[in-house]
Amino acid sequence: MRLLFVSNGHGEDSMAAAIIAQLPPGLAADAYPTLGSGAAYQSICPIVGPRAFLPSEGWRNTAGSVLRDLQGGVLSTFGPAVRFMRNIRHAYPKTVVVGDLVGLVLCWHSGVKVAVYVDAFRNGYAHSYSPPERWLIKAAAQTVFCRDDLLARELRSGGIDARAAGNIMMDTIPYAAYDPAPRRTGALALAILPGSRATAVDHFATQIAALRLLPKEKLPDLFVAVAPGVDPVALAEAGGLNWANRAGGEVADLGRLEGDGLIIHLAAGALGNLIEASDAVLSQAGTATWQAIGLGRPVISFIMPADRLKRLRDEAAFTGESRVLCPRDPIAIAAALTLLLADPEERARRGRVGRARMGGPGAIQAILKELA
Repeated sequence: MRLLFVSNGHGEDSMAAAIIAQLPPGLAADAYPTLGSGAAYQSICPIVGPRAFLPSEGWRNTAGSVLRDLQGGVLSTFGPAVRFMRNIRHAYPKTVVVGDLVGLVLCWHSGVKVAVYVDAFRNGYAHSYSPPERWLIKAAAQTVFCRDDLLARELRSGGIDARAAGNIMMDTIPYAAYDPAPRRTGALALAILPGSRATAVDHFATQIAALRLLPKEKLPDLFVAVAPGVDPVALAEAGGLNWANRAGGEVADLGRLEGDGLIIHLAAGALGNLIEASDAVLSQAGTATWQAIGLGRPVISFIMPADRLKRLRDEAAFTGESRVLCPRDPIAIAAALTLLLADPEERARRGRVGRARMGGPGAIQAILKELA
């Protein structure tokens, strides 16, 4: 039986690809990444359908992102997507949507019944479903997997088959053959996540500026999780550092950046390795931030001038004290880092909050069972 997976962004693509990679014998899949290149599906399954490339890259944390996408022609991408879905609506016995409600809207408008909808991003601490959203979910999807039981109970009260079997983000943390231990020299380590979008290099420059303010004797061991599409050379230039390409035999090893007393190890596809080896995380990433919080590491992030205040409030309501938000000011970031790195009990307390808020793994196995 061949399934269709619909997703709309890099994070959603990665989660859907992780499900597809574990499909049991007798099940196969095609992927329709509606937004972006769908790189996460490479070598996993065939990619089908037309795709949109938007100025925002699907990132809704910044104010005006919807307007920029409208100006960039987002409405013109809906017609080809609907036509494609209508043409293939009888080709797949089951369709799976991973992500936000965009995929559900597309399927409902195209007459495609969704067998499984994986709501990958909402959480009951900060969100609830509006009446139109509940109507859409009930009309479009047969079974819904939510991140927590707060949301699942809300949908079940409206007669929707909704389940909470774990947080799929915690099922899809990337690991690789990369051992941080031989690269350690100090008592503490910090994982740096610049992000995966076009702003990653700019974010990295701010993060390095903050690290330069720390006394050399207080610097932790530094590791950067380099997302797909982020160029180490660009990171080096933004941070005013020199890049020494890898000398070891680990595929995930991208070498290190050096300069002004800083030694920063780079790795690709080894997010889980770096977070678990670190005591705290300095992050401007999206999904990777939540995964770091779920692994019990306190996170420090800075607020961008263009960030939407509502989004920030929602995220703060969800993360609680597991994440520290600072202005985009190297002095403020360095001060927050200094306090956090100096207090192991505070790091542990904030880590416990994060684990409780994010929940554990288990969603993928429950989804596979439902599909089979």
